Amino acid sequence: MDEPAEIGRRVQRLRTERGLTQRQLAEPAYTPAYVSTLEAGKVRPSENALRFLAGRLGTSYEELTTGRPPRLATELRLALTDAHRTLATGPATRAAARYRELLAEAERLELVDERVEALLGLGDCALETGELTAAAGHFEAAEALLAGEPLPRRARPIRGRAVAHLLAGELRYACYLLESTIDALNAAGLGDPEALVLLYAAVIGPYIDMGAHARAAHAAELALALAPEVGDPALVAGMHRQVARTFLAQGRIADADASLAKAQEAYRRLRLGTDLAHCHWMRGYVQAQHGELASAERELRLAREMLRARRAVLYTAQVEVELADVLRRLGRYAEAGELVSGLLEPGAGAAGPGAVHAGGAHRLLGLIAQERGDVEGAEEHYVRALALLERSGAGGDLADVCRLLGDLLRRTGRVEAALDAYRTGLGHRAAPGTTTLGPAPAAPAFRPPVTPCTTPLPVPR
Repeated sequence: MDEPAEIGRRVQRLRTERGLTQRQLAEPAYTPAYVSTLEAGKVRPSENALRFLAGRLGTSYEELTTGRPPRLATELRLALTDAHRTLATGPATRAAARYRELLAEAERLELVDERVEALLGLGDCALETGELTAAAGHFEAAEALLAGEPLPRRARPIRGRAVAHLLAGELRYACYLLESTIDALNAAGLGDPEALVLLYAAVIGPYIDMGAHARAAHAAELALALAPEVGDPALVAGMHRQVARTFLAQGRIADADASLAKAQEAYRRLRLGTDLAHCHWMRGYVQAQHGELASAERELRLAREMLRARRAVLYTAQVEVELADVLRRLGRYAEAGELVSGLLEPGAGAAGPGAVHAGGAHRLLGLIAQERGDVEGAEEHYVRALALLERSGAGGDLADVCRLLGDLLRRTGRVEAALDAYRTGLGHRAAPGTTTLGPAPAAPAFRPPVTPCTTPLPVPR
C-alpha cells in the first residue's frame, strides 16, 4: 500500500474526474470532513474505508491503494505460468529470457510474489544449464524477498539453494540447509505437508551420496506418510523418484522400478520434460545395477537425447558418465573412454559434470585403464577420483574407490600403501546411516497414517 499522501492525491484525482463532491463520495458511511482529511494525506485510511471509497469511485481496492490496475498483476501471473510451461517443454535458455523480462516487469510494478516466482524460475533454468553460482544467487534473492514470510513459504528457494550446492558437489552444506529447515519447521509447529515433502524428498539424494542410507530411508518413510496430504502432482512424482533411490540402496529393484513408473506416468501427463528425462536416466541406472545392460543403454541414451534437446548441459554430462559405465561393462572400452574424457577438461573439476560425477568419471577411466593393463593410468585416475569425492563428502563412492585403489596396489606388491587406502575407505564406512551433521532431523509432531501397501519401507533402527 502506498503512503497516505499518495493515496489521498489519488482519491482526489479520481473524485474530480468523476465530478463528485466530497459529500457525495463520503455518504452514507463517512463524512465530508473525513474525505477532506484523507485527501490531504493526514490520516491512514482503514481497509474498510478504502474498499468503500473504491466502490464509490468505480475502481478496485488494489488500484486505489497502489495505483496499479489489478489486471496487470493477473496478466503477469498468467505470463509466469506460460514461462513455467516453456521451461517444462522447451530449452531452459528460452524460458530464462522470458523469466528475465517478467522479473523486470514485476520489479517495476513492485509485485513481490511475482518477483519471487520469476526468480525461482530463473534459478531452475540455471540449474538445467549448469550455471550453479547463478542458480544459487537467484534462489537466495527469492528467499530474501520472503524474509518476513512464514518458513513454509521459504521452502522452495531453500530447496533450490540446496540442489545447487548438491550439484556442485557440496553435499554436507546441502544436507545442512535441508536438515536445519526441516527441524525449524517441526520445532515451530509449522508441519506444512507440501513444504516437508519437498524437503524430505530433496535430502534423500545427498544422504545416499554420503552413504547415509538409514537416514535416506527414514526421510523416504516420512515423505510417503505425508504424501496423501499433498495436492501438487509434480511434487508427489518428484518424491516417488527420490524414494526409488532408497529402494535401490536396499536392493529392492522391483520396488524402485515401480516407484519410478509412478513418477514417469505423472511427468508424462504433466509434460515435464527434464523430470521425465531424469526418470529414464534412473531407470537406466536401475537396469544397469540389475545386469540388464542393453536395456540400460537404451534408457540412458534416451535420457541423454532428451536432455540435450533441452540444452541441459550439466545433467547431460552426468548421464554420459552413467552411460559410459554401461558401455565399459559391455566391453566397448574405446566408446566409453571417449565419452567421459571430453567431460574432464583440465581444471574443469566440479564445474563440469559436478564433483561427484567427475569423481565417477575418473573412477570409470581407472577401471578402463586397469582392464586394459595400464596400472599406472588406473592409479592416477583413482587418486584423482579420491580427491574430488573427498572434497564433496560422497562417502559411499569414496569408499568404493578406496577399495579399487587398495586392490590395485596390493596386486602390484605395495601392501602398506594398499592398507592405507583400505583404512581410508573404512573410515568413510565406519558409521553407516550417519553424517557429520549431528542428530538426524526430527520427525513431524503429527504424522498422518501411511496408506497401506504391500511393500512398506522398514523403519530404520
